[in-house]
Amino acid sequence: MTLLSVKNLRVSFDTEAGLVEAVRGVSFSLGRERLGIVGESGSGKTMTGRSVLRLVRPPGRIEAEEMRFDGQDLMALSERDMRRLRGPRIAMVMQDPKYSLNPVMKVGDQLMEGLRQRDRLSRSEARAKAVAALEAVQIRDPERVLEAYPHELSGGMGQRVMIAMMLIPNPDLLIADEPTSALDVTVQAEVLSILDGLVRDRGMGLIFISHDLRLVARFCDRVLVMYKGRVVEELAARDLLAARHPYTQGLLNCLPRIGGDRGPLPGLDRNAEWAR
Repeated sequence: MTLLSVKNLRVSFDTEAGLVEAVRGVSFSLGRERLGIVGESGSGKTMTGRSVLRLVRPPGRIEAEEMRFDGQDLMALSERDMRRLRGPRIAMVMQDPKYSLNPVMKVGDQLMEGLRQRDRLSRSEARAKAVAALEAVQIRDPERVLEAYPHELSGGMGQRVMIAMMLIPNPDLLIADEPTSALDVTVQAEVLSILDGLVRDRGMGLIFISHDLRLVARFCDRVLVMYKGRVVEELAARDLLAARHPYTQGLLNCLPRIGGDRGPLPGLDRNAEWAR
C-alpha cells in the first residue's frame, strides 16, 4: 500500500542572484517501509523532506505534479489543514536537538504542550503519555528527564526526546533528518534500533535522510541517491554498496576503510551530465 506519492517535486528560491533550484524533478513513492535519502550537503535531501510537510516558506516555492499522502492531495490543502496533518499524521525529527528543543522550558513541559493544547488532556493525563513516550524510546528514568532542561541532557538523550515528542501523536509517517549524525556509534545503534522497532511494530513509513551510505545500506529498505537536487539513482538498500552510478560509486570510494590505505582519500570527480 502506497502511503506517500511524490511526482516531479520542485523547490526553488528567488534570490538577488536569480532563481535557485534546490530540488529539481524528484519523484518517489513510500509504503510502510524505511526509505533512505542520501547525498552530499546541499543535494536537496532536507528540502525534499521539508516539502512533504510544506515547511518551505517564501521566498521558497514548492511545485509538484502530485504530492499525495494517504489519498490526500498535499498541494491542494490549506495551511490550516496542513497543521492538522503535521504531528498527528506526519512528523519530522530535525538534525540537532539543541536547536529544536526550547532551552528555557523543561522537557516535560515541551512534551506535554501539544497534548494540553491540541488534545485538551489534563496535566496528569498528558504527563502519563509523556512518560510512556520516553519509555518507548528506551529512556530508563523518564520522570527525571521530564524535569530536566535540554542543556542537562546528552546528545543521544536529546535526540531520543525529540523522537519521543514526534511519536506521541502516533504518526503514520516519520521523516528523520540526520537523526544520528551527532551521536557516537553505540548511541547511534540504539537510536536506529528504536526507529526500526517503531516502523515494524507501529507500521509507520520512515524517510531516513543521511549522508552515511554504509548506515543507510544496513538500515533502510530502499535508497534514493541525490545530486544537485535530482535523484540520480534509486535502488534496494542491500545493493547500495554495489551501486552502478558513477556519483554513488564516487561517494562510496570516498569512505575511509578500516585497515585500508592510509594515504589521502580520493576526491569526487563530478560530471556535469549528472545534474541534467
